[in-house]
Amino acid sequence: MTDLEPSAAVAPSSDLEECRQDFPSLNRVLGGRRLAYFDGPGGSQVPRPVIEAISRYYATCNANTHGMFMTSRESDDLLEAVRRNCAVFLNAESSETISFGANMTTLNFMLSRALGRSFQPGDEILITQLDHEANRGPWLRLRESGLRVREVRMQPDGTLDYDDFARKINERTRLVAIGWASNALGTVNDIPLIRRISREAGALLLIDAVHYAPHFCIDVREIGADFLLCSAYKFYGPHVGILYSRPNLLAQLDTDRLCTQDGVPPYRIETGTLNHAAIAGVGAAVAYLASRGTGTDLRAGVESGMAKVTQHEQRHARRLFDELANLPFIELYGPAFDSKRRAPTLSFTVEGRTPREVAGRLAERGLLVWDGDFYAARAVEILGLADRGGLVRVGMSMYTTGEEVDRLVEALRELQ
Repeated sequence: MTDLEPSAAVAPSSDLEECRQDFPSLNRVLGGRRLAYFDGPGGSQVPRPVIEAISRYYATCNANTHGMFMTSRESDDLLEAVRRNCAVFLNAESSETISFGANMTTLNFMLSRALGRSFQPGDEILITQLDHEANRGPWLRLRESGLRVREVRMQPDGTLDYDDFARKINERTRLVAIGWASNALGTVNDIPLIRRISREAGALLLIDAVHYAPHFCIDVREIGADFLLCSAYKFYGPHVGILYSRPNLLAQLDTDRLCTQDGVPPYRIETGTLNHAAIAGVGAAVAYLASRGTGTDLRAGVESGMAKVTQHEQRHARRLFDELANLPFIELYGPAFDSKRRAPTLSFTVEGRTPREVAGRLAERGLLVWDGDFYAARAVEILGLADRGGLVRVGMSMYTTGEEVDRLVEALRELQ
């Protein structure tokens, strides 16, 4: 291992409240008060070890891959080390199952084109009304090739209609593309059920885990995913998309690539020169999450570290949910709070005010929240909110504090 590879060592356990000192951006101040980052669903803040890993690559080893000289070989070693870290993060079979891209959307478009070439006109793909457009748009485009794309209904409480799913999947279904957790409503979908039904139908299962990965531990082998996508900038890393492909599956696909591109997995779907410095940061982000836990190896650190993150975020999210539910001028959207059914993401509207107005007023107080549809445009449309500015969205992260939750509740009371 070179000094450029992300460390797999697991640091001693520490309370998540103490991790705030690792995030330089948390020291920013507005009006005498520190910014409170409730915008994590759109991208988390980044800890120093990740920033340092990116900087270290540029400072010591800014070279392209596959050369004979030292820095090029170090870049090769770095990319392989980060693939291993990501494989451990997802509990994947090997580094050969991990591909990198500019972002999840780009990887999914490339995957959709490759899979589309293996399907026949009249074959069907199932998507849902709940999903982010990054896991809808690429599949909807395949209608141009004669494929039938059907969508599973979303119920009024923001959960999927699993009876509708069971009715629509059939012997012509080739792929089920579904999000694990909704970035708009926090809904956590029943992936084991979806996996069982899709397997019985002989359909591939693609999981968008972009909003799930920052909040819960993932085991791709346990859930039986054929493909899984996530984005490092949602779990304290830089903007890099990650694709997991079940062993031997990517090798069967006709991907878009140059004749000079390595044709074997995981490189088969990667185009051009990757963002090596950012990928160094991805490896550091996985190691950082593991450092929040305990154990003798990286996977043990990931599992225990993510368990701490889940417990911390769920505690604050549940309390905020209960506080907002008691405010008569606020309407919450999504399922009732249950740690098995909800990510720590809450969306709501405020009586008499648009989401944009609410977000702007909170921003003046240093409370950073999102407004709009968050690219889950279909879900917001089904809820009847598309013409009303969508929703206000608040997300918990590992660095969220109880004091920040109190500030947010008080600001909403005063706003009304």
